[in-house]
Amino acid sequence: MTSTLPPYVRLANEIAVQFAHRPPADAATAIANHMKAAWDPRMKRALIAHVQAGAENLDPVAALAAQQLATQ
Repeated sequence: MTSTLPPYVRLANEIAVQFAHRPPADAATAIANHMKAAWDPRMKRALIAHVQAGAENLDPVAALAAQQLATQ
């Protein structure tokens, strides 16, 4: 089955699952650092815009990471 989520949402959610064992604030910081280092600027901008629009279907920790990414 193909996901109807935008790629940046799907990927952010997948990354958040990998950090689920960590406290949310620590996980969000680690995710934001990963996105800053590895993601294409267009994907980062799209994810930040998605969060600013309400973060539909986005893991809460991934949303927090995107908020941190927006301020870095």
